[in-house]
Amino acid sequence: MPTSVVLVDDHPVVRAGIKNLLERAPDIVVIGEASDGNDALKMVTDLSPDVLLLDMELPGISGSEVAQKLQKAGAQTKILALSAHDDKQYIQELLANGAAGYLVKEEVPEAIVEAVRGVSRGEKGWVSRRVAAQMSTWMGGETQERNGLTTREVQVLQNVVAGKTNQEIGLTLGISEKTVEKHLEGIFGKLGVASRVEAAVRAVREGWL
Repeated sequence: MPTSVVLVDDHPVVRAGIKNLLERAPDIVVIGEASDGNDALKMVTDLSPDVLLLDMELPGISGSEVAQKLQKAGAQTKILALSAHDDKQYIQELLANGAAGYLVKEEVPEAIVEAVRGVSRGEKGWVSRRVAAQMSTWMGGETQERNGLTTREVQVLQNVVAGKTNQEIGLTLGISEKTVEKHLEGIFGKLGVASRVEAAVRAVREGWL
């Protein structure tokens, strides 16, 4: 079964471009389009898409409000936020309201198909490269313990958010790859998560970056 998507954006040209991009993928089908938040809510109720690709700045009900209402309603549709902004407030708000991912519009072509596939499989924390860089910046310079994390664990998590491998983290911090793995185990245990992405998303969602 192909992944079904409802696409919500108030700009027809943007919608058409994204739809064309998605429909080039044989395993994705756009089953509905909306230009405002109210229509988005109705389409999710009526069509139950696998993924809601949701613009943040909409007339009437904002994308953030749509996400919040769907989360409260217990909707099974995965939300992939789409925004022109990459500021901390937007990202925190959307992830806190249950969004499975956050993409910046200008980076959409290279990430959107992969992100739709990922969130449809239940994966969380899909973010564009710019957002990952922003998350890393927010974490930069932290020396105090947060949620029980040591300074070194915060540094490791910062590098994880930046997309570095364990080997690259080790080279950056001057520690062995095995030591990086031990730090990651500690981070996962303290945050109650099971993956690198979940750890980064948890940090943003709780606003303690």
